[in-house]
Amino acid sequence: MGTIAILDVTDEAAFGRIPPCADPGFDHRSCDYWEDADRGSKAARLSWLEPVSAAFDPGSPRPKPTNPFLADLEAKAPVANPFATARPANPFLTPGDDDDPGPIENPFAPAPPTRPKVAPDAPRKLHLLGRGLGVVGSYAKVLLEDDVAKAYAQFGPLTAYPRAQRTRDLYPSLPDAPLPAVITCIATTAEARDAGLAKALIAAICDDLTGRGFTAVETYPEIGARPDATSAATPRFWESVGFEMAIADERFPVMRRALA
Repeated sequence: MGTIAILDVTDEAAFGRIPPCADPGFDHRSCDYWEDADRGSKAARLSWLEPVSAAFDPGSPRPKPTNPFLADLEAKAPVANPFATARPANPFLTPGDDDDPGPIENPFAPAPPTRPKVAPDAPRKLHLLGRGLGVVGSYAKVLLEDDVAKAYAQFGPLTAYPRAQRTRDLYPSLPDAPLPAVITCIATTAEARDAGLAKALIAAICDDLTGRGFTAVETYPEIGARPDATSAATPRFWESVGFEMAIADERFPVMRRALA
């Protein structure tokens, strides 16, 4: 094993170091399988790698469609409301002052901390990975060996991954409090397999999650999937890094590890 470095995916530079999937039909950089429980996909989508327009706000309301039958009415000047009264002037203002200056800065209060955030025009997947930057930290890590990206993992609080929550809902016996962190993906490049790099990355993630205050972590491996077609590994792999079988299911097992 060469010189190992682990990057938190918090900006476009680290995002650009995410290694390719072993199967070219999939792409970590455009996967929203765990974030979208209904329509999420692991497929490679080149459009997701393009910068998002800074002018586009996914949370903004859609423009109201124009009604061609109201065109004449909309073109008319608005009718004055005889019952409406003008806003009274503030007699205590100095001439020229604005009556609505906004919030007043308190010189005796500490300045609010500047929280890290993803640039507005960053790729869509980076926005998904950056949702927790200002609260708990990154949601993904890349392992470099001799400065070459060899492994990738995605993780975070359960609330960030609705598909993981849906899997947990199948098993009422799983503990609900405190909620665990989850590791949704662990993958190495095809040429880097069986070198212990995935185990090293999982160890770093578990240490990180412990530092964030989590007391347990879960993962949801796939049974019967081809090695190149899954990024959730196998129960055998998770047992090798300290996880135990919490739910032994033929299709959707749950692996769990207590964090110190």
